[in-house]
Amino acid sequence: MPGDGALTAPLRHRDFRLLTTGRTFAEFGNAVAPVALAFAVLDLTGSAVQLGLVVGARSLANVVLVLFGGVLADRLPRSVILQGTETAAAVTQAAIAVSVLGGFASVPLLIGLSVANGAVSAVALPASSSILPQTVPSALLTQANALGRMLANMGRFGGAAAGGVLAAALGSGWAIAANAVLFLVAAVAYRGLRLARFERTGPARPLADLAEGWREFRSRAWVWIVVLQFMIVNAVAAGGLLVLGPAIADDTFGRAGWGFVLAAQTAGFVLGGLVVAHWRPRRLLAIGVAAVLVDALPLTMLARAPGLMTMIAAMVVAGAAIELFAVAWDVSLQENVPQDRLARVYAYDVLGSIIAMPVGEVIAGPLAEHFGRERTLLWGAVLVVVATLLALCSKQVRGLRRLTPAPTPVS
Repeated sequence: MPGDGALTAPLRHRDFRLLTTGRTFAEFGNAVAPVALAFAVLDLTGSAVQLGLVVGARSLANVVLVLFGGVLADRLPRSVILQGTETAAAVTQAAIAVSVLGGFASVPLLIGLSVANGAVSAVALPASSSILPQTVPSALLTQANALGRMLANMGRFGGAAAGGVLAAALGSGWAIAANAVLFLVAAVAYRGLRLARFERTGPARPLADLAEGWREFRSRAWVWIVVLQFMIVNAVAAGGLLVLGPAIADDTFGRAGWGFVLAAQTAGFVLGGLVVAHWRPRRLLAIGVAAVLVDALPLTMLARAPGLMTMIAAMVVAGAAIELFAVAWDVSLQENVPQDRLARVYAYDVLGSIIAMPVGEVIAGPLAEHFGRERTLLWGAVLVVVATLLALCSKQVRGLRRLTPAPTPVS
């Protein structure tokens, strides 16, 4: 039987196995969805503008409703929320598939269904992020987060590739139908969860619950400091890698090479998960935050018209560093924020990322046109370094220590 230090130790716990299965299928489906939907809209209209409206509608619903998703996840059983949201996601995707295959799809219809899908996703995100501590003992939080994220990353990677293959081989309608089935599988996995409930007293008051979550969020300086840091990091990474990166790849090592670069980041995620699962520093958050400095590396390499192998190496290292941070962040929140408020704190964290990434994507192009790609990317790298060093100036960030875990029972 594996010891508590083994990466696979959380798999001894039935609820963790079910949660991880559901998450992996859900992430696979979430990665298939935008690829298949993009081809469906392009087949219907041939317009990138119309595609932007459909995709943007989903993102807008995410922004508007994610905080209320946190309120629900701290009020209702999180496993029930996940069953409901994955079932609803399957229904919305099935409706899109039927409209495409039936030949009656229209942009207004797809926008409406995308809003519904975005609303479902907004409700699911805080519940999915905050449920893990209910499935394993505290002694296994690091391994559980590392393993869960590793499998979810593999699901995202496989889903992105499968979305394109399914759309090309079967057509966008059938690809979206397959996507609906993936969400149903996730819902079935979540249905098997048997988790202890924590009781919330008092009547449901959404606005008061939101305010309580905000007080919890801002009462811990290390939480809001790191969220501010990552708003900057995410905006820079989104603009640099998702907008300027493909353009630079076109002028250097080509589109196929860029696919290998993005795949290298996924390999880095896996490597980082393996490292953090077997390493137990007391100041895990400080080390994770410091590791984000490495995220400036691929931006700097990209600015210098890189060779393919240079970029692949940079993305592997950066992916490992970001995964180290991500696990450190999840463990720190799960150990220090009360369970009955954890989903709302996660919701504020998610909101920061949702807002920051489109900002980076929108301004990257104009900045590159005005200042040049190289200067824009280098200044982006500087912003990542400065934001990270400022976060490390906080005593709360540097000083947060791991809690001593309780003994681990086997379920």
